[in-house]
Amino acid sequence: MERKNVFKRVLTLLMAVAMVLSIGFTPNYAYAAEYKADVKSIANVPKDLSGKTIILHTNDVHGALEGYAQAAALKYEFKARGAEVILADAGDYSQGTPYVSTTKGGDAISMMNYAGYDIATLGNHEFDFGYEQLKKNLSRAWFKTVCADVLDKDGNPIVDPTYEYTSASGVKIGFFGMETPETQTKVNPALIKGIKFLSKTELYPCAQQQINKLKADGCDVIVCIAHLGVDDESAPDGHRSVDLYANTTGIDIILDGHSHTVMTEGLNGEPVQSTGTKFENIGMVVIDNATKKIESNYLIKVDDGIVKAPIVEAIAKNITDRVDAEYDVVFAQSDIELNGKKDPGVRTEETNLGDLITDALKWSVLKEGGLKVNEDHVIAVTNGGGIRASIKAGGVTKKDLNTVLPFGNTISVVYISGADLLEALEASTFSTPAAIGGFPQVSGIKFTVDTTKPFAKGEAYPESTYYKPAAINRVTIDSVNGKPFSLTDKYAVVTNNFCAAGGDTYFVFGNASENFDTGIVMDEAVMDYVQTKLGGKITAKDYGTVDGSIIIK
Repeated sequence: MERKNVFKRVLTLLMAVAMVLSIGFTPNYAYAAEYKADVKSIANVPKDLSGKTIILHTNDVHGALEGYAQAAALKYEFKARGAEVILADAGDYSQGTPYVSTTKGGDAISMMNYAGYDIATLGNHEFDFGYEQLKKNLSRAWFKTVCADVLDKDGNPIVDPTYEYTSASGVKIGFFGMETPETQTKVNPALIKGIKFLSKTELYPCAQQQINKLKADGCDVIVCIAHLGVDDESAPDGHRSVDLYANTTGIDIILDGHSHTVMTEGLNGEPVQSTGTKFENIGMVVIDNATKKIESNYLIKVDDGIVKAPIVEAIAKNITDRVDAEYDVVFAQSDIELNGKKDPGVRTEETNLGDLITDALKWSVLKEGGLKVNEDHVIAVTNGGGIRASIKAGGVTKKDLNTVLPFGNTISVVYISGADLLEALEASTFSTPAAIGGFPQVSGIKFTVDTTKPFAKGEAYPESTYYKPAAINRVTIDSVNGKPFSLTDKYAVVTNNFCAAGGDTYFVFGNASENFDTGIVMDEAVMDYVQTKLGGKITAKDYGTVDGSIIIK
């Protein structure tokens, strides 16, 4: 431990010496009108920050390693201006690009260590590689991790729920962490067995308990580092950060993540701040040491006006160069852009990238043979939330595809009845046309979603934030591989192992009596399909438009 502390002090000194401030003026940026977003350039931050304690914060970095050098630079620059500085993160740092996914989040921990993070909470993607891997990653962290609402098999928080920080000037800041309950349906259930994520009825009392403890301990400022977000799909169950604030008392500010929102307050003036994603901005909370209160909060635009800490930049480059050497190899040419955008995109409608991926999944299983049903009863379904990026026209690399499919999911097959298939599609489009991660991208099936009809909300699926449809109101299956659909027939659904285990809205898949995992990794299957079936060329003829599998009315 002493060796680690010495190394950290040396690193801090080297970065402080190496940095030279380079400030350039950039204008404020406009964002969605519904959320207030006070965004400043570095030039507009006061030169004298003496008498202040500053919390800098990030969220949803998702493998954008180059930003860590600028986060580190801001921390040490503001120290040089006289402030005491705390650097925090609100989760989802372990997944998003091959730069962090190839080491199962390990390199993200390294970057946060070298950048000088002090505290973080857990995002849902920290669990993508399983609880055991998460514990291994956190054992290497030099920063404190807090999270109150994720419990182990004995009912205890898996990490410390709170952390109390007393500044040199005597300001006592109490931090507590909160994770989205949606993690239980956004992570492969097989990887988080024995872990409990508190839901709405338990979420608010849990948060209030942490607030009360921190208040009782004499904390002057209470900060919730949350990975809850403000997505509309989270509103019905009260899992958003603004819902947490409305149902508790005593929180001074929430540093939020999960929804990738750029905001400095909620719709009703709630003190919720979030930076977007991938270092679009870095959040700033200014505490006055004399009054021991928050005097301002805003976002700093990350651009060329912020220098990069040389050591942190060099470490990031070492990681990216290593990954690029393996992944920056072109395996195909695409005449067209393949749409992997979130909304409008893979979470709201059929896209050509969704068609390509599901065609590849289906093809990869059919060519192996051995299924228990005829080929005309085989379809492919994958959740739109598992498709994380678009692919531009031109050369397509392994890195491009790994960025689209970063989770390392394998291809599974589940056998279900037509009635269960219909239920899965109804549950997975319950909010359509609003975005939902479970939105199905498909191959071999055509269906219609009538958005003029309400979703009939039944009972909650076990250990889920989603609901069983009480009736099939919105979805009609028009055909399966060009033939009539039957409620009683058995169908083979080719999907990813996440959905096959009941992830997202696909409880019926996880409840299937027959299933198996092929062991074929999704991105490798897509590469094989493009190279073997398409001859290494993705053309406008094949994927220039969607094939009309999904009709939304």
